[in-house]
Amino acid sequence: MRKETRNKIVDAATRLFYREGIRAVSVDAVAAKAGVTKKTLYYHFESKDDLVAEYLSSRDQPNLRLYETWFGAAQGNVADKVEAIFQELTQAARHPKWQGCGFLRTTAELANQPGHPALRIGAAHKKKFEDWLTNSLASHGCTQPGAVSRQVVLLMDGAFSTMLVHRDPSYIQEAGRAAKTLVKGALRPLKT
Repeated sequence: MRKETRNKIVDAATRLFYREGIRAVSVDAVAAKAGVTKKTLYYHFESKDDLVAEYLSSRDQPNLRLYETWFGAAQGNVADKVEAIFQELTQAARHPKWQGCGFLRTTAELANQPGHPALRIGAAHKKKFEDWLTNSLASHGCTQPGAVSRQVVLLMDGAFSTMLVHRDPSYIQEAGRAAKTLVKGALRPLKT
């Protein structure tokens, strides 16, 4: 029962924080959405900061698995697979409820609080994706996989930001084309 209540609170916080932003959502609003009292919410989370951190933690593995699934399901070489991640993100960005990368949006909202636990969680998430991409590129014959994965991450996060400014998913699609070109240029030539 305790775990179920905690999960209801995190689910409500996730929906509200993603849709409206961290600062715009009160603890009262999260408790109401979860159908619990504020006292119950504080029984499970010492502070709103703890709840924000849990919101991001709960998104970490599902997001990483989604990228891995898109990469694995894509046809073609590793450059095509990297571009497929961006193509899938382009489709997601066309959904009316899409609000961009929750990790980046949270980081932007909390930028003036460098010790906030959510910032560490967001940074760790981004690093896990970069490390996974580095390993994937290396195993598919990419030279300098660390540098190339970092460049792809820069394209992805830049595309997320630009898409939020312009509300135009084609920026993510174009970033995917650029990522494909980067990866293609870093592939080891086939031996004949």
